[in-house]
Amino acid sequence: MRTIDDLDVSGKRVFVRADLNVPLDGERITDDGRIRAALPTIVKLRERGARVIVAAHLGRPKGAPDPRYSLRPVAARLGELLGAEVAFAADTAGESARATAASLGDGQVALLENVRFEPGETSKDDAERGELADRFAELAELYVGDAFGAVHRKHASVYDLPGKLPHAVGGLVLTEVEVLRTLTADPRRPYAVVLGGSKVSDKLGVIDNLLGTADRILIGGGMVFTFLKAKGYEVGSSLLEADQLDTVRGYLERAEREGVEIVLPVDVVAAEKFAADAPHAPVDVEAIPADRMGLDIGPRSQELFAGKLADARTVFWNGPMGVFEMEPYAGGTRALARALVDSDAFTVVGGGDSAAAVRALGFDEEAFGHISTGGGASLEYLEGKDLPGIDALR
Repeated sequence: MRTIDDLDVSGKRVFVRADLNVPLDGERITDDGRIRAALPTIVKLRERGARVIVAAHLGRPKGAPDPRYSLRPVAARLGELLGAEVAFAADTAGESARATAASLGDGQVALLENVRFEPGETSKDDAERGELADRFAELAELYVGDAFGAVHRKHASVYDLPGKLPHAVGGLVLTEVEVLRTLTADPRRPYAVVLGGSKVSDKLGVIDNLLGTADRILIGGGMVFTFLKAKGYEVGSSLLEADQLDTVRGYLERAEREGVEIVLPVDVVAAEKFAADAPHAPVDVEAIPADRMGLDIGPRSQELFAGKLADARTVFWNGPMGVFEMEPYAGGTRALARALVDSDAFTVVGGGDSAAAVRALGFDEEAFGHISTGGGASLEYLEGKDLPGIDALR
């Protein structure tokens, strides 16, 4: 893949597809991690005299303008971080976008409105996506793909547009792919994987693939209750995907055959209801009350997991251990992050809620080997799937 260094960008309009899909509370950005991750590529292009046109998505609007998903607050924050004004186009690929792109001088930056305000961005129809990509291509002379969090999507600005302009891969995507290649090709061992989050069905493909590469897999979060049920435990009113029980049993049997250690919690924090103020207490996994739901791994499990990570040389973590947004159920995720910080391993935090938890719980991002910006993209890479946005940049 060509990099930015392979392009002559001076005085050229460069379309940069970035991932600026940040969480908002109204118009207040609650976590600007993805904006900060996009900065190095944008800064590098500015310093080389490019006229930078940034495009991104936010949330899941229905292919039409929706003020709840406007990127205007992101433009303001991006400008603050760059220390320079960022022009904002009031539409995605229309009159305002064309005028804004044309007005840029060397080293200046503009942000287009949410690309998902255009129905063609996410369309399954090749011609509809292609038409939007043609309009994007009119805005610029070069393309840089740097939205790792979207490379698993066959979307117009990610997949179709690179074929219409001279293109290169951005620094963020290049780093992400190099890190993930390390995890799949030649990880230092022992190689431990920690999986959490709510649904086991979201992780089936990656579990299937990791059973051939990981030495041990630690399971937490809401998905663990399907594993516990598959082993014969009662899980009370905890989250359960009953339709996945046979699949999980198959994975447990296969792991035993192939010598992969599956580590499950020995206790959980069980609450009367899904609320921060609900009565709650740690209970052994063999004794979860019928009227309680598990919302975090328990203190003994925190020690167990930390011990299983102590000798690891490589760790990949995707998914929180509990409902970390509520303080009574944040202990497991906090303890896991602490174990990774204290580890001598190369630690990779696999994007999404895990990356958000690291920041929300106050950990220094520099204490981890790598924090990914794309949870879904990371998982699909580890599943062995082709990523359309990467294929388009080759």
